[in-house]
Amino acid sequence: MDEENFQKNILDFEDKNLSLYAVKNFQARRKRKIFHPFRGPFARDRDHVLYSGSFRRYIGKTQVIYLAASFDEQLSNRSIHTLQVSQIARTIGKALKLNLDLIEAIALGHDLGHAPFGHDGEEILKEICRERGIDLFFHNIHSLRIVDDLADACKGMNLTFQVRDGILSHDGEINEKYLKPNRNKSEVYLTNYCKKKYLGENAQIIPATLEGCVVRMSDAISYLGQDFEDAIRIDILKREMLPKEIKKRLGEKNTDIIDTLVRDIIINSYDRDEILYSDDVAEKVFKLKNFNIEKIYQNDKLKKEKEKLRTEFYFLFNKFFNDIKNVDVNSLIYKEWIFNRGTNKGEDYINNNSPKQVVIDFIASMTDRYFYQAFKKYGK
Repeated sequence: MDEENFQKNILDFEDKNLSLYAVKNFQARRKRKIFHPFRGPFARDRDHVLYSGSFRRYIGKTQVIYLAASFDEQLSNRSIHTLQVSQIARTIGKALKLNLDLIEAIALGHDLGHAPFGHDGEEILKEICRERGIDLFFHNIHSLRIVDDLADACKGMNLTFQVRDGILSHDGEINEKYLKPNRNKSEVYLTNYCKKKYLGENAQIIPATLEGCVVRMSDAISYLGQDFEDAIRIDILKREMLPKEIKKRLGEKNTDIIDTLVRDIIINSYDRDEILYSDDVAEKVFKLKNFNIEKIYQNDKLKKEKEKLRTEFYFLFNKFFNDIKNVDVNSLIYKEWIFNRGTNKGEDYINNNSPKQVVIDFIASMTDRYFYQAFKKYGK
């Protein structure tokens, strides 16, 4: 049997066993055609993300607690979060007979564009962009920029439309009882959404696939209980502080919360073209999110470093911007970003992007530790 027929047999078997609402392998859309005898289109995308430099840097990026691994290796980082999102989404997707390769590819790639220091870093980069008159920074849009334009020495990963859409569309409103895919999307739709967000408009986006909807819901499931557990671990919360109504319906430990939410979604979404919670579970999920916002994300103990961090972000931005203007080839931005031996972006990258955008790309790529090392090197 030749390789083309071999692949067809494998993919036909997979597609035949998928739900009516799942994305089939033959529906994959890609700008530049490629072929592999044993892997389907979404499996190829998953593996490309998995072996990328951006994926490896997840391990050094904040989930909620800055430099967590430097003082407690059991605290969540972006890598742990991403793997948990993938596993939760796979569990739901398998029960609903969805395309697991597509789910994994979206889940593993959804946070590639996160800046160092999590959402605080994202907010500071957005401030800098607004002040400097360039496109605003959003981690979901930057994730798409990475896979489309920056990865593989600026050749891009050449991912399918469905994976790229899922990565861009994973970031949504805080309270969602259900998600129904918007299947009428195109490249123009994605481009227009990005343009609106860059300008600061309140644009909304829904995944184009049921698999993308599963990942978006799983993203919240992953961090809801885990952030609570991490807050207990660093002693800013006590378990008994969780409201009784949440404990009673969802559980009081991360494993119980995940199990409750996954079960509820599977039962309520089975054989339907939408992903949804039951009414009572959705209500408690929203209350738990609000509890976490008030007690964790806005906690003074966690935010006490933010003003210092803002000063350091601005310093590094100005430093590297001036280095590009002065063509200081000994600067880190040249040696380790633009002309890095392994991922040389070259002259075209410099010529096709403003110096400000190049600096934003560089800072966004940093792990927490690399950021601190860069500031220590230059911010004496």
